[in-house]
Amino acid sequence: MNEIIEKFAAHFGKAPLAVGKAPGRLEILGNHTDYNEGFVLSAAVSQNTEFAILPVEGNRCRLLDLKRDNKVEFSLDDIENPVPGSWANYIKGVISRLAKRGIAVSAFDGAVMSTVPISAGMSSSAALEISFCYALKDAFGIDLPPTEWARVGQEVENEYLGLKSGLLDQFSSIFGREHELILSDFRSNEVMRTVKMPSDYLLIVANSMIKHNLVDSEYNNRRRDCEAAAAKIAASEPSVKTLRDVSTAMLEQYRELMTPREYRRACHVVGENERVFQAVEYLDHGRINEFGQLLFESHRSSIENFENSCPELDYLIELAQSIPGCAGARLSGGGFGGISIHLVEKSNADDYCRRLSTGFKIRTGLEPEIIRCTIGAGATSRKL
Repeated sequence: MNEIIEKFAAHFGKAPLAVGKAPGRLEILGNHTDYNEGFVLSAAVSQNTEFAILPVEGNRCRLLDLKRDNKVEFSLDDIENPVPGSWANYIKGVISRLAKRGIAVSAFDGAVMSTVPISAGMSSSAALEISFCYALKDAFGIDLPPTEWARVGQEVENEYLGLKSGLLDQFSSIFGREHELILSDFRSNEVMRTVKMPSDYLLIVANSMIKHNLVDSEYNNRRRDCEAAAAKIAASEPSVKTLRDVSTAMLEQYRELMTPREYRRACHVVGENERVFQAVEYLDHGRINEFGQLLFESHRSSIENFENSCPELDYLIELAQSIPGCAGARLSGGGFGGISIHLVEKSNADDYCRRLSTGFKIRTGLEPEIIRCTIGAGATSRKL
């Protein structure tokens, strides 16, 4: 945190009062299951966002993105109007959602510094929201449980920005554990348990370099399809509230009630929930190759059922199946571009990254961003 403290002081003339730090996340398995009240296996990563804050007089907030030297100002009297394309919307959205809880925030100077790739599927937006939330927590003495901070971040996305996402991103950023994957239940909104990451493998992120903008994409349409499929099954099965309550057998039983598209969407979500628990069992027993095959199966379902992949992501997974040392790979996050994750033997990592990058560039003309991920800890804060 020392670098952001020094840069904050150099720009604003005073040291910050508090710094919040929140990691990006990787969705390991459980694609689009969180808003269906399902299960997700995820991890926080070492790439993170830091937010430094100092309360000031008046009602104007000054923000600085240190990485891009981008400055934004806004008045606390005008926080209910998002500015299209502005990263400050995430900050204003948090203030707005706290106000709805009766929690007032005074004016402040704030600086942000991040190593989380933007619009790539590692939840840079959640890392920004939660780092800001944790800075506010210490600077203003706001006492909320961690799960409630996650809901604040989700409400920014859902209510303030219009993206009907679940709690996965904020949950992973807050509850992440070093060297461990976290299994979360998004009906009870709790971490069920953690699962050890195999020590002789690492997760490599390959960015397709295709940006996704979920607010303007098919994300919300996918959610509507899932809800429609669940509602049609629920008409005959009152115990069904969401696709989390649907088994593969039940899905086949009521297939004719759904449109072909709704059925495919439901197949993906139901299959993902099942793959999550299979993955935990395989990891518990050291069956890494079987775990890796689940990643490949998940990506195949994204192509055929959920249709949230793209040609560039598909080629990264095709390459993964042909290069030695990779146990499994899939798209991660919302899809429609963004990143793929690759479970790779540490001993083969250098050669794997080189061959993946070269092969992708030859086919697409794009230079993929390759990131070796360390599974990191969840959000923290520090009052100075």
